[in-house]
Amino acid sequence: MSSPEPFNAAQWLVDRHVAAGDGGRVAFHYLDQTISYAELQRQTFRAARLLAELGVGRGERVLMVVRDEPEFPAFFLGALRVGAVPVPVSTMLRPGDVAALAADSQAAAAVVSEPFIDYLPRITTDGRVGVSAIVLGAGSHPPVTGIETTAWVSWTDDRPVATAATAADSTGFWLYTSGTTGRPKGAVHRHGDIRAVAATYGRSILGIGRDDICYSVAKLFFAFGLGNTLFFPLAVGASAVLDPESPTPGRVASLAAGDRPTLFFAPPGFCAALADSEVPADSFASIRATVTAGETLPAEVYRRFRARFGSEMLDGIGSTEALHIFCSNHPGDVQPGSTGRPVDGYELRILDDEGAEIHEPDKAGALWVKGESVSTGYWERPDVNAATFDDGWCRTGDVYRRDANGYFYFVGRNSDMIKAGGIWVSPAEVESVLLEHPSVLEAAVVGGRNQDGLETTVAFVVPASGQTVELEVLTEHCRQRMASFKRPRQIHVIDALPKTATGKIQRFELRARLEPNRADVQTAGA
Repeated sequence: MSSPEPFNAAQWLVDRHVAAGDGGRVAFHYLDQTISYAELQRQTFRAARLLAELGVGRGERVLMVVRDEPEFPAFFLGALRVGAVPVPVSTMLRPGDVAALAADSQAAAAVVSEPFIDYLPRITTDGRVGVSAIVLGAGSHPPVTGIETTAWVSWTDDRPVATAATAADSTGFWLYTSGTTGRPKGAVHRHGDIRAVAATYGRSILGIGRDDICYSVAKLFFAFGLGNTLFFPLAVGASAVLDPESPTPGRVASLAAGDRPTLFFAPPGFCAALADSEVPADSFASIRATVTAGETLPAEVYRRFRARFGSEMLDGIGSTEALHIFCSNHPGDVQPGSTGRPVDGYELRILDDEGAEIHEPDKAGALWVKGESVSTGYWERPDVNAATFDDGWCRTGDVYRRDANGYFYFVGRNSDMIKAGGIWVSPAEVESVLLEHPSVLEAAVVGGRNQDGLETTVAFVVPASGQTVELEVLTEHCRQRMASFKRPRQIHVIDALPKTATGKIQRFELRARLEPNRADVQTAGA
């Protein structure tokens, strides 16, 4: 039996460009500076040497609570280089949540951006991190009682480091699910998964080339942002914009005007906010395509955004388990309101409740995906693995239908479908109608219970900027546009929808708000 082909993702993403004479090309735009491929390689060496100095061995996990700053790619790639396993986690989590992930992953080290230094006592106590923590930042930091820390600024050894003897199938990194339905799970990915998504979505949908500049509102700590900002641009020697701050329409527009990205990535909700904002439309004049994922892109938001900014919008569906988008609208072939067609390199199937494949058009069922980038499984979750993974296939947890022309349409999450009056109701369909009204910026629909205990449709809406949602008017709008059994029986007006770090609506949180005498919503019957 022949040995597997050597492959290390850090070498593939960085070293080969430097070796080809492209070390002077820009890898990242960061605030008022640029970082070349040669400098990125040096910082990757530096991070790899520090991890080795601290005793982090092959296969050991490196927990990363790191903002979108140059140190993120340095440590992510530095860990891959020495065969360690980077585990980036959301910078939006609270200390206790991060500590739980540190414990679950049995992390051997923690790397934290300076704003999160106060997380370390909880991480190292609850999470049982076994070696020194690394604190990022331009200056020194005060000591953390009882914890040995190393300041990144004090470590200067950037001598070349040989790559570990890894293969495409070697464990590369973990990504935790966003936790919309329960405790986050660590999806295990291989070194080769990075090359796989670059060869599929990056090539067939983005058509990304070395002169492209990527700008992602979605941050690096989850799958969507990791592909947008790291995997796709570095795979072809292109560049990306890094921004450590939280995105707002004004900030994003300013960075887009300054860095002139060609590919823009954002959740549909942020695109809705941009279209509703007063930012100059020409801020995005350099963008040839806008990619959305995380939640389905309603046709009305698609129309608003395109009318305002002009760039083609490519909505798709991806997952932490599949690493990036596996079904998408294609350039020149966009069906507003749909998720498009399978990305080259992936197979999709829709199964009924008995596990039989559905071939009839427009019949909804559970969506499964198969492709080279699909995770090998969740860390130490055998029961969940058995229900999610099957011979290379992964159950997405989404309910989809496919029309006669092969386009896929999101119907809902398995746990989000509503059975009102004995008939299944798609939250996405009701949300699309609500979003057609000019007073509504965002909408989310969940199942509630009426006074008889029967399930009904309940809507939560966020007003558009400068607009007031008049409940009677919105109720009449719904009455004229959908069947009676689908119409929301309650409409709640709220300031913002609760979302995960990936932009997915936390519908369980909305369902929890359906309690008597809540003072934080305006309500009307429909």
